[in-house]
Amino acid sequence: MKSESKKPSPESELGAIIDRLDAKNQKLFRSLRAALRKQFPTANELGYDYGSHVVIAYSATDSAPGAILSIAGRADGVQLYFTGGPKIPDPKKLLLGSGKVVRFVWVESPKQLADPDVKSFIDASLKLAKVSFPSKGKGTLIIRPTTAAKRSAQKSKK
Repeated sequence: MKSESKKPSPESELGAIIDRLDAKNQKLFRSLRAALRKQFPTANELGYDYGSHVVIAYSATDSAPGAILSIAGRADGVQLYFTGGPKIPDPKKLLLGSGKVVRFVWVESPKQLADPDVKSFIDASLKLAKVSFPSKGKGTLIIRPTTAAKRSAQKSKK
C-alpha cells in the first residue's frame, strides 16, 4: 500500500514561505498580518509565493479581483498595497508605484495602519471595492499557486 504524503495546512505553507524572509521582515510581515486579520476578520487571505517575495491579499471573495489591499514581504522590506490606487485621493503624494490597479506604501511598523493617511487609503480602497467584506463570519487562508512557486517545486524535484 502506498503511503500518502499529507499536504501541509495553508498556515504551514504560508509560514514556510514567510520564513524565507530575513528575521526583521518576518516579524514585521507577521505583525502586519495579525493587525489586518484583526481589522478585517471576515476577509479571506489569499497567499501567494512568488519565489522572491510573499503576498497576502485581503479579499471579500476567494479570488484576487475581490481584494482591496495586500501585504508583500520582500528582501528589501514590507509593502502595503491598495487596490484602486490610481483613484485613491493622495494629496500628499505618499502612494508609490505606477500600476493601473494598485499603489503602495513601505511599512516600518504595524502602527502605520493607524496613521491618518494610511487609514484614508484603506477607507478609499474599501469604498472602491466591487464586493464588500461580509458583516459576519470568519475569513479563511487560501494559498494560491503561482508560476514562480511551480517552477521552484519542479526544480526541487530534479
